[in-house]
Amino acid sequence: MLKCLLAPVAMLYKAGVTFRHRLFDWGILKSERFDVPVICIGNITVGGTGKTPMAEMVLDYMSQFHRVALISRGYGRRTKGYLEVRADAHYRDVGDEPLQIKLKFPEVVVAVCEKRAEGIRRLLAEHPEIDLVVMDDGFQHRYVEPKINVVMIDATRPVQHDRMLPAGSLRDLPEQLHRAHYFIVTKCPERMAPIDRRILRKVLIQVAYQRVYFTRFESFMPQPLYGDEAPGEPLKYGQRVIALSGIGNPGPFLQTLRGQYDVVAEMTLDDHHVYKVRDMNALEALLAKYPDAVIVTTEKDAVKMTNRAKVPQAVRRALYYQPINISFIEDSATDFLQKLEEDVRGN
Repeated sequence: MLKCLLAPVAMLYKAGVTFRHRLFDWGILKSERFDVPVICIGNITVGGTGKTPMAEMVLDYMSQFHRVALISRGYGRRTKGYLEVRADAHYRDVGDEPLQIKLKFPEVVVAVCEKRAEGIRRLLAEHPEIDLVVMDDGFQHRYVEPKINVVMIDATRPVQHDRMLPAGSLRDLPEQLHRAHYFIVTKCPERMAPIDRRILRKVLIQVAYQRVYFTRFESFMPQPLYGDEAPGEPLKYGQRVIALSGIGNPGPFLQTLRGQYDVVAEMTLDDHHVYKVRDMNALEALLAKYPDAVIVTTEKDAVKMTNRAKVPQAVRRALYYQPINISFIEDSATDFLQKLEEDVRGN
């Protein structure tokens, strides 16, 4: 019944997106290309597809050869306009993901601006040494024409079976995938059948130069957010944990925790959730109910709880975050990154 109600809205949304793309195709709306190469890491769906871990992987590799900067919209921030991200910034001023990246790469210039073209112009004016820009989440934006488009695809939500918002999770047209140079298929099963890979390649590849890579998220041992207050020993297999997440698609995070620990409670919040006193109180109540449990959250959520004064002591002592990265299944990450670097340097 709900799908039937949402279908007309999805059709209107699709019509609006289609018309906007036509305005760019006809030259009425303009795409700006820069002298400095821009790598765009984006997707065509809402929810987590792994853009931030991929941006971190690209920054880590490209920093060996280039003066790299990252530009992001800074989703969910309370500020407007262009702003450079400092390591001591508040996540509500710059966004949780840009702050997470800045904390991991303090030497990289990270800036936020809702108008990406304007943001890149100012970034390059203030930092003329920059010779490569990574743009987080701008594939559907089109006011910037990147040199390279890297599009993240969620294997658990195949685009050929998805529908436009709000009936599905597509925020852009699958027909626009012809503009991609690389597809990174995330959340693949570890033993993905060759036939499944062939089907996805056939669906995705529309132009001969496009490449498809299959990946999964690799999780590591949870780390204490407040190492000076946490017990010294690492978490043990089967330990009782409280799962805390405020991300686009918490399913893989929760599934990983359930496979390693005894998840006694789950606190699942909206993506880009702003943590308040009531959330801290709820966590304290869960710890009182399960005194032998610890809290495990995501890296994205952890950056929002680094203000020691606003996190109760009981929560600080029990608070861990789980690092993740992207692991390539069929090909090596080095193969992808080397080809990406060749394209950056190519004409």
